[in-house]
This record gives sequence, structure tokens and C-alpha cells, in this order.
Amino acid sequence: MASTPGILTHWPWEPLGNFKYVLVAPFAVHSLYLFAVGAEDWNLTYLLTFPFMLWRMIHNQLWISYSRYRTAKGNNLIVDRSIDFEQVDRERNWDDQILLMGILFYAVHWGVDVVAKIPFWRADGLLLTFLIHIGPVEFLYYWFHRALHHHYLYSRYHSHHHSSIVTEPITSVIHPFGEHIVYFILFAIPMVITALITRTGSIVSVSIYVTYIDLMNNMGHCNFEVIPKWAFTVFPPLKYLMYTPSFHSLHHTQFRTNYSLFMPFYDYIYGTMDKSTDTLYETSLKKPEDVPEAVHLTHLTTPESVYQLRLGFAGLASKPLTSKWYLWLMWPVTLWSMISAWIYGRTFIIERNTFKKIKAQSWVVPRYRIHYRLQWQREAINKLIEEAILEAEEKGIKVMSLGLLNQGEHFNRNGEIYLERHPKLKMKVIDGSSLAVAVVLNSIPVGTSQVLFRGCLSKVAYSVVSALCHKGIQVTSIKKAEYEKLKKSLTTQDSSNLALSEKGYNQKVWLVGEDLTEIEQSKASKGTIMIPFSQFPPKKTRKDCFYLNTPSLVAPKSFGNLHACENWLPRRVISAWRVAGIVHALEGWNVHECGDRVFDVDKIWEASLQHGFRPSGLIPA
Repeated sequence: MASTPGILTHWPWEPLGNFKYVLVAPFAVHSLYLFAVGAEDWNLTYLLTFPFMLWRMIHNQLWISYSRYRTAKGNNLIVDRSIDFEQVDRERNWDDQILLMGILFYAVHWGVDVVAKIPFWRADGLLLTFLIHIGPVEFLYYWFHRALHHHYLYSRYHSHHHSSIVTEPITSVIHPFGEHIVYFILFAIPMVITALITRTGSIVSVSIYVTYIDLMNNMGHCNFEVIPKWAFTVFPPLKYLMYTPSFHSLHHTQFRTNYSLFMPFYDYIYGTMDKSTDTLYETSLKKPEDVPEAVHLTHLTTPESVYQLRLGFAGLASKPLTSKWYLWLMWPVTLWSMISAWIYGRTFIIERNTFKKIKAQSWVVPRYRIHYRLQWQREAINKLIEEAILEAEEKGIKVMSLGLLNQGEHFNRNGEIYLERHPKLKMKVIDGSSLAVAVVLNSIPVGTSQVLFRGCLSKVAYSVVSALCHKGIQVTSIKKAEYEKLKKSLTTQDSSNLALSEKGYNQKVWLVGEDLTEIEQSKASKGTIMIPFSQFPPKKTRKDCFYLNTPSLVAPKSFGNLHACENWLPRRVISAWRVAGIVHALEGWNVHECGDRVFDVDKIWEASLQHGFRPSGLIPA
């Protein structure tokens, strides 16, 4: 929102939320109907309007995903600052301008007969369109843009756009409604002239021109340099005809320079070219890929989780992973992504963070949770993890933390097999179990004397039960097999605090795994606190109980570039396994934590708190 919002700030369909596309649905259905029945009044312009809207959305999304992948790597980065959840929320409505143009296209089609009957292709119309853009459109935009930086208009309108210092491709279209009306009038000039005056317009010329606008808008707002230097060397006048991301980035950091739309020659003519433009361009081109100190290795979970990745839909990624009904409509894309993940043979970067003196990244193994459950996939996935470890070792990364099922006890013995295969590994491999244990232990309310244990046994489960029994807290197991295994892992003295009660569900604190059943939850008393110790959360079925997050911590405000939720966790909450790797890197601890090794639980807990991480608290069902 602008600092002092003016009239026509809000989009008229804002109250409709995600249902705003009902505004064009009747026209899209009607055009398809006319085509299907072979009606005499059907025409290609009317039929292709909605598919063209879809193409624009796909085009923009491709730029968003590509840009986030590149900025995660860090090479050719222009502004090394953070994007936050506030910016993601502000830029969530980037498709409003596509909807606006679609509505106006439909209106013009029904109101102007000439437009409805324009031909599919005319070369002279396409040439004229770009000549008009180079002249009147670029000139008028330059002066309108300068006017927007006058205090009156800037505070009421354009400051909304400039709230994003670090730009993403879609930042280009984040403007108040009134501002977009003016932009549409400007960009409509070539289309109106060619369609109504010279009668040389065509469907192709309009499509190419609008796609050109989207392309240049997205490219210019990337936070990395993408135009190679040789392009300007081969054709020197290009520097006056095409801007670069670094050119426009300076406009967002300096504000009163580099006003041009896509062609910088008006900035040269009127003396508003930033003097550091060429220097920033060359500096950005030379910036190498980041080498972080810590890497967190995770993997995909559900088929729909691909949309929740930072590289996917920004709006979904900024919220905890949940099932959305409209994602079922995208099953072809979901299926394609699963096949691509199956074929793709290596991990990829999804996130880049900065915190204190270190840089951190998150890498994803391109496999889903179901793959980890398949015995015949185990060797292939372990190979992918091993290759990621060796790649990190080669790059000089100091710590790699294994997230989710990448460190399962039955899968790779909590990462122990990688150390056995590579005993001279300099990089430290962390399974994060010690901090997960610490989070669970410190989530138990003070004064608790007994807890109920229910869940699959794991390294974290054994450690938590052992610590509780050692403190004199009674742990009750409701399954005999679990009880017997736990008892064998305890000393004689500690085992006296372990009890078996197959009918006992009266405890107010439950330690639970993801396999906690609905029937078991139904036996809990009102107000019971469910504390997960597993990587995946149990299904929440009780509204009168409290469910904590899986072991996790709230990141400090100084934890940079955190604008996507980690799986099902709330905003700015990250898993204990991921935090463990970051803390190990910050502290410089020269030790592995894999297999049967458990790091000092109290030591890593205190270190985490000292670095600003905090418990995430109780979450109602």
C-alpha cells in the first residue's frame, strides 16, 4: 500500500479474492461454445483472449521460478538484501493486471466491430507497433514516470511499487489500480493506431507486443544480471534500446535516476542516467556463485508440495503446506512435475539465507516421500544424497544437515553410511537429532511429572525418553513392543521411571509420532498437549487439544531472505534439524552427528538461544 493511498488505489474486484476470475468466465465459456457449435458469429479474437491470459500467467510464473532459482545460487546478484513475507503478500495480486487486460479486451471486442475482425497476421502492423512503441510510448512513459516521483503522486501511488527495494520479476506489475489504468492507456496506443487508424493490426502483433512488455518487465526486475556483455560489444547502440536488470535496480535504490521504460535513450537525453549504471552492470556480471557455510538437505513430500517450494507459487510458499482444492485442477502439471523429479538426477537449490557471519542454502532431493518408503528406491536415493554430500565437500561447505527422511535410521542409519564410505570427509554431516531432542524436552511444561509416549521409535525418541526417565519423569508406553525396546535402551535406575499401561490415556502431556491414530487421539482428555518428536506431524483430529509443531524454532528477525514456509511450519519457524546445521556452522564445532552419535543436548540448546532462536509455542488444533 502507498504511504498515503489515493483514489483508485484498490482493485475493484478485491473483495472477490480468488474468485475474481468469475468476471471473465462467462466470456471464456461463451467463446468456446460459439466455436464448438460452429456459430456464424464466432471469431478467433474472441476465442483466443482467455488462452492468451493463461499464456501470460504461465510466462510470468516461469520468470518468477527462474529468478528465485538464480537468486538462490547468488551468481550475478545485484542487490544482496533480503526479501520478506511482507513483500510476498504485497505482490500476491500480480495477476490482477492480466485480469484487467482480459476484461478490457473482451469489452473492446464487443464494442468495436473492427477489432473483432482483425486478421490473424500482418507483418506491416507488427513493424508499426514497435515503431510507435519506440516513439510515443517510451517518451510518454518517461515523463509520466518522472511525474510519479513527484511527492504528491509518489506518496499516493508509486511508493507502493517502490516498497520493494529488492525486486523480483513480478514486482514490475505491482501498482495501484489507478496507475495501471494509465499504463494500459499508454500500451494501448500502438494497438489502437494499428487496429483503428492504419487498419494493419493483427492478432499476432497484439500477442507479440504484450508478450514483449511482459518479457521486458520481468527481465528488468530480476535481481540478477542476465544480459551478457558481448551483446553490447557486438551491437553498441543496444545500450540505448534495451535496459538491463542492473539499470532498473538502480532506479529502485536511488529513486530519481533511470526513469525509462525499456529503452534508456531518454535518460541519456534528459540527463537522468545514473552514473554508476555501467559499473554496477559489470560488477554484477562478475559476481560468482555463493559458497555457503551451511546447507540443509531436504526433499519433496506430497505431490502438491512442489507448488509450495520457494521456486513454485510465491503465495503458496509463504503459507504452511496444506491441501488446496484448486490444486486438483492442476493435476497434469503435478504429474509432469513428478515425472520430471523422477528423471532429474541431482539435487537443486531452493533457498538462500544469510544470518550473522554465515550464508546458508537449502537443497532439495528430487524425490517424494513415497519414494523413500519404497525398498527398491533406497539405493538410488542414497546415491543422490551421497552425491550432494560430495558436491558440498568439493565446494568447501562446512556443514550439511540432513532433513526429513534423508537421515532415517532404517534408510541410512541416520547418515552413518556416508561417513563410512567417506571417512576423510572434511565437511561435517549433521542429523540434527540433539537439537530436536532439546526442543521436545523444553516443550514439556514445567512441573510435568508424567508423560504418555506413543510413536515409532527413532534416535530422537530413544534420546527423549532416556532424558525424561533420567530426570525422574515417568514415561508411560501403551504398546508392549515399544515398551520392551525402550526398556532395553535404559539403565536399570532410569528404567524404573518407564511404565507400561495399555489402557492408560490420562496423562496431560503426550509425546507422539506421525503414526498417532485417530482412535488413540479420541481417548485423550480435554486440554491434552500433543508434542511431536517425529519429522512429520500427526494428523490433528481433536479441537479441544493442543498440538505443538514438529521440533522447530522461530528464526530471529535478522535471519535474512526467509519468505517461504518450511513445509507445514508457520512463517519464520524452521525445523530443529535445519537450525542444528546453522548453529554448528556458527559455532565452528568440528564434529559429525550421525549414526549413534548424539551431540550435547544442553550445549546446542543454549547455543541456539544465544543466537536468537526461540521456541515456537503451542498451536491449537
